[in-house]
Amino acid sequence: MQSTESPGDIYERHLVPAIFATWVPSLLDFAALRLGERVLDLACGTGVVAREAVSRVGASGRVVGVDNNAGMLARARATSTAVEWYEGNALDLQFTVGTFDVVVCQQGLQFFPDESRALREAQRVLVPGGRLAGAVWCSIESSPGHNALALGLERHVGAEAAKQLYTVFRLGDSQALQASLESAGFHNVRLRRERKVARFPSPDLFARWMVAGSVLGRTGVQLRDEALTTMIREVDEALQPYVTPDGLGFPMEAYLVIAIK
Repeated sequence: MQSTESPGDIYERHLVPAIFATWVPSLLDFAALRLGERVLDLACGTGVVAREAVSRVGASGRVVGVDNNAGMLARARATSTAVEWYEGNALDLQFTVGTFDVVVCQQGLQFFPDESRALREAQRVLVPGGRLAGAVWCSIESSPGHNALALGLERHVGAEAAKQLYTVFRLGDSQALQASLESAGFHNVRLRRERKVARFPSPDLFARWMVAGSVLGRTGVQLRDEALTTMIREVDEALQPYVTPDGLGFPMEAYLVIAIK
């Protein structure tokens, strides 16, 4: 499948409005950002959370976005100059103790190779009493679109490609998530489960954009045209119950979490 758009462009232009943007107000409301606060957006991607955080902390605040993907950061820098963008490793943050009042992380924790270490790093760079606010998807079964796509990848590409998608949903156990936060030194951990609807023009475009712009595209998953065509046909059939004249709309569930240093 050929595309003139980079994975970062596809992510920002298509996946952010279809999936991620609708979660940002809920996450930042849960974080209760205040004017003048210093905010770190960890695994910021193309910056949808960081950009909204700027409007909440105002001119007296500071928003920093960190991601390890240069392509995503290039798209972020092209979109906003109000955020300080840094390429960096969540397991070894280049900030001193107590640099931030709030760390936010929307759908990033599950990608870290050592989430416990990443949480300890987030805890380290917070001021005493600082807040970590995050969002992680629940099980893949709570997202019919991704579940159908993962099954299609298993059948037509292979287990390794499907594993990339399953990873997105690997932290869907609320008790384990709370235990990880507490082990990293956080307290007063609160979780709230929410459901929203992901909206795409069609199942076809959902599958194509996910393959090209999600973690699949960013990790180099390749599909032959024949395999892609067959997979899209199967995904389309599986998602027909969620298709209306307005397009595809399927539910997704996530845990919003807030924790105190």
